[in-house]
Amino acid sequence: MLHVSVRSLLGATEAGHSAVGIVLAAVSLLVMPVLSAAQRRTGRELGSASAVAASRQTLLCTYLSGVLLVGLVLNSLFGWSWADPVVALAVAAVAVREGREAWRGEHCAC
Repeated sequence: MLHVSVRSLLGATEAGHSAVGIVLAAVSLLVMPVLSAAQRRTGRELGSASAVAASRQTLLCTYLSGVLLVGLVLNSLFGWSWADPVVALAVAAVAVREGREAWRGEHCAC
């Protein structure tokens, strides 16, 4: 996926409009914070570190949905086809950071 974003930024391809993508990102942006709070609350009540950690990942999904929604809307409203690959690169950077933290055991409620 990274190479697709880079190629798009260099003008080799152009992202298209995605009404379905906008709707899915918006729904995710609304649902994920509620789900994250419920996971966190349940994890604390049960004393489950893994459930609390899962709530953090779900909250990260909220942020990623927001960034994705911005990119899709900018592309749809203004024809800024570069916004979608820029957002994809931002999502990739966040995923790499989260993966590195998980690999190191950071934020592990062990």
